[in-house]
Amino acid sequence: MKSINRREFIKGSVGAATTLALLSPGKSRGANDRVVIGVMGLGGRGTYLAQCFAKRPDAEIAYLCDPDSRRFARARKIVEEAQPVSGGRSAPAGPERHKSPKLVQDFRRILDDGNVDALINATPDHWHGLGTIMACRAGKDVYVEKPLAHNIWEGRKMVEAARKYNRVVQVGMQSRSAPYVHKARQYIQSGKLGDIHLVRVFNMMQHPRQSASADPEQPVPEGFDYDLWCGPAPKLPYNPSRQWLNQWEYSCGPIAGDAVHQLDLARYLVNDVPYPKSVCHFGRVDALLDGRQTPDTQLAIFEYDQFSLLLESVLWTPYMTKTPMELRDLDRFPDWPFNGTKVEVLGTEGFMYFGRHGDGWQAYNANSELVQSEYGRQADKEHQDNFIDCMRTRNKPIADVEIGHQSVLLCHLANISYRVGNLKLEFDPQTESFKNCDEANKHLKRQYRQPWVVPDA
Repeated sequence: MKSINRREFIKGSVGAATTLALLSPGKSRGANDRVVIGVMGLGGRGTYLAQCFAKRPDAEIAYLCDPDSRRFARARKIVEEAQPVSGGRSAPAGPERHKSPKLVQDFRRILDDGNVDALINATPDHWHGLGTIMACRAGKDVYVEKPLAHNIWEGRKMVEAARKYNRVVQVGMQSRSAPYVHKARQYIQSGKLGDIHLVRVFNMMQHPRQSASADPEQPVPEGFDYDLWCGPAPKLPYNPSRQWLNQWEYSCGPIAGDAVHQLDLARYLVNDVPYPKSVCHFGRVDALLDGRQTPDTQLAIFEYDQFSLLLESVLWTPYMTKTPMELRDLDRFPDWPFNGTKVEVLGTEGFMYFGRHGDGWQAYNANSELVQSEYGRQADKEHQDNFIDCMRTRNKPIADVEIGHQSVLLCHLANISYRVGNLKLEFDPQTESFKNCDEANKHLKRQYRQPWVVPDA
């Protein structure tokens, strides 16, 4: 499908809200100005982020948005309980804070409001790209959840939009903001592990089987704008038992939904090397034989000039787990062999276990002796602090859109290899395409559903 040009995009229904970007590049903010935010997507993560930002004295949640209005009541209650009114406690000077946010189904209502400074995009994967691009065009900064984009081409367009409209786009890969992560990187850079030639990334856990309905099409519930929810993706028959995370139309698969955190941390630990030369992947559905499209077993090797990165991701191992919530942010290390979200860094002189979720890290020397340990803490607040600070300074955030693009690109490479028969694919970083497989290049971009088309420029 041919995408519409910029003039048509602005004139059309999708682009109408973005004309604000042509009239105003965004208001300047002083150190004491409160940031006004709209939240797009009120699932678990979106509501959590709304609550976190609502608690801040330097922010205000002005809008809550979801195509499914059945989510409004819970999200509004949580925000109202969290959001202090002006004068209730120490807060920056400015207009009185409204305790109750506006409830809208169409996020373009947020983009049309010139008082809104930022959009939190916590939608399913298929809405991350266009929602973020439209917000950038409307002069809004964006906090977008991972994975950054549904496909490689879309991710590059998000980077281009952020740069063109001078927008701050922070990706929700919050572990980058954790001090223990920075210390691990410094330790590796000091040379104490020697030369790094292998990094292993794990994403192992137990996912439930999806229970498919006998009737593939169900009536759309009252109050749910299903057409808007589908947006740029195909409008499949409505079926609430269909798990969108297991469908290529709406998802980037399990490694992009979770393993992207560990892949991003692995990249950070080895100096953010941007692009691999090739990917070699093995994957299939082994255990969760429930009609899903995405594999439950994925092994991928990414080849770089000086090292290899190995990803091992499975969804059927109850003994391999994420660190439980109640055990995070404590002075303790996980049981490393059974930790499902760890990174292992192998050097010529030493070895490091590194854990997500504030799990800390431990380094060993060539004699297998433990030589250094660092406890960790999660960094959601620090990541949000960084976003607000960058909105004021206009600096790039710690998980800038370009970084998010390069990290999720690894997931896309592995998924594309799977979808073309587990072929070894050679990647060209200049064109962000494959050198040796025309069939693989067909998966660099999706077909967008009118009028929700990501513009070429």
